[in-house]
Amino acid sequence: MNSEVDDTAVPYFEKFEHRRPPAPLQINTLVHSIGQVFLIIAMVTGAWYLHWRWTESLNFDALWFAIPLVVAETGAYIGLLLYAFNVWHVKDTPKESAPHCISECQSDDTSVVKRAISVDMFFPTYDEDVSLVRLSLEDAMKVQYPHKLDLRIHVLDDGNRPAMKQLADELGCNYITRDNNIGFKAGNLRNAMEQTVGDFIVICDADTRPFPTILENTLGYFKDPDVAWVQTPQWFFDLPESQSVTSVLSRFGRIGRGAGSIFARCFGDVKFGADPYVNDPKLFYDVIQRRRNWANASFCCGAGSIHRREATMRTALINYGAAITKETDKRSEKLRKITGESETDTVTMSHIAQQTLMEKEFTPYKFHVSEDIYTSIELHSDTTRNWKSVMHPEVESKMLSPQDLLTWTVQRFKYAGGTLDIAINDDFLFRKGLSVSQRLLYGSTVWSYFGALWNVVFLAAPIIYLFLAVAPVSAFSMDFYKHIFPFLIATELGTMFILWGLSTTKTKFSYLAFFPINLKALWTVARGKKISFPVTSKIRQDGVFLHLVWPQLTVMIVTMTAIGFAWIKHLSGSGSYGFDGLFLNTFWGMINIVAMSGTVYSAIWMPPEMSSTEQALTSESASTDDIQQSELEPDQQRAA
Repeated sequence: MNSEVDDTAVPYFEKFEHRRPPAPLQINTLVHSIGQVFLIIAMVTGAWYLHWRWTESLNFDALWFAIPLVVAETGAYIGLLLYAFNVWHVKDTPKESAPHCISECQSDDTSVVKRAISVDMFFPTYDEDVSLVRLSLEDAMKVQYPHKLDLRIHVLDDGNRPAMKQLADELGCNYITRDNNIGFKAGNLRNAMEQTVGDFIVICDADTRPFPTILENTLGYFKDPDVAWVQTPQWFFDLPESQSVTSVLSRFGRIGRGAGSIFARCFGDVKFGADPYVNDPKLFYDVIQRRRNWANASFCCGAGSIHRREATMRTALINYGAAITKETDKRSEKLRKITGESETDTVTMSHIAQQTLMEKEFTPYKFHVSEDIYTSIELHSDTTRNWKSVMHPEVESKMLSPQDLLTWTVQRFKYAGGTLDIAINDDFLFRKGLSVSQRLLYGSTVWSYFGALWNVVFLAAPIIYLFLAVAPVSAFSMDFYKHIFPFLIATELGTMFILWGLSTTKTKFSYLAFFPINLKALWTVARGKKISFPVTSKIRQDGVFLHLVWPQLTVMIVTMTAIGFAWIKHLSGSGSYGFDGLFLNTFWGMINIVAMSGTVYSAIWMPPEMSSTEQALTSESASTDDIQQSELEPDQQRAA
């Protein structure tokens, strides 16, 4: 074997091979009903609270502070309504047995030859480590099916590397490359679709390692001829496990080790640091996506999804034809304005149409940084067919999580910027063909990114009060508490029961700490800047990334300073703080500090006991880091 194809990545994975994915969240009907009751109470008391806030509680002496806060509270309340709508129903799509032949997946089985189903499994890659892709391909070759199946595995190498071709040849996989990178991943997929003919397409990332059951457990959904794609949950099998305080502090030498030992003696063996980047996607897939099945509104997330080729191509062709017609008419109108003619003759129109055809790309998967959700919207809004999506509840593959803050930040910026770009520039929420429920649920995803705007207000509010002794409400009185407490308590209880079995504290804190990334994404899209296609590294980037969390660190320092300042003023008798307001805003500020601290900690976190092999891989990945940074525009680099 050529030395370029090595096994340097294998030792890293061996530590995690014993791990098994979690089972889908079990829904207890009674517990879920209790959660629904509390959510209703939360929505009612929330409306009552906001009515009181707008009509009776504003501090007219500080409207510059009072108005932004009540607007932020209103925005968050709308988010609660959308969230409640999203999680209200639990209705899984019935699972069907694996089809014997393709005719079982067609609407007219009398006109279809009863042949075996053909499946193309795509592994797009650009610069990922060859040994990492090897593991994915070897697992793909272990996929089983209870009936005859024509499965073909394809390596889509946009890096055009001899070592990757050698790997594909060695394993008996088809190697597909091209002489350009137009459209990035979406262009890579289009190129592969032009050279393959499978009935269904399985999309994987370079690090996606499918389980043997992925096709047996998902192709049955396609017995419904209207099912266009099935998304399976993404599971990061290498998420870090918790560490003791002693092991973390030991990195700082003898003093740190001693401090950790004393801490353990006083407070016990406290564990922390598990999944410092809050990567675990179970809440997103097992709740948010899965509970959209009833409305046919779960969207594709790329890796781990299975697509009906007919649906993707049919909808793409319809949209392509509509786009050509629209552009042709637009150019014809411009020409008429120049010539002064009332209409364009047939020959000229034909030339315009041909020119437009030559210039406009046909794209089964949209050339967009968020091609997966974009394509989902295109299919869901297809007025010629009632295309359906399915969120399969069981994990059918495993993949790598972002293992450093740089990779995590690049990935989150891409998610936020791509979704906001579609929402703002394509106006998809008002697109013909989407149902009301689909609009609301897609809108919920977009609204969550706008949350950065009011999260900034929520972070600033206690700081303003503690420094200036200016309240956004007329008074922190009993009237305030009787309006807000029922709302907050009902919201927490409703969330707890609806998500019974899942802990969401870290997710809530992480969402609050996202604000710099989401703000930058909003600002980038609002200015008309294009969101780039950064390649997220599959191997940990070395270093400490405190420069990436300066906004969160600033919030922590300023909030702690404000708390100290306010209490010193209050205890010395020189401040004009009410005790209720001082206590409430101190507590609020402490919550914000805790929320920010997780992200700051992730900037300095490193896996314990990195082996020499892993350190070597980390060093080799520096070139990938350079690629990521170079692909981001300067203002996007600052966002990261």
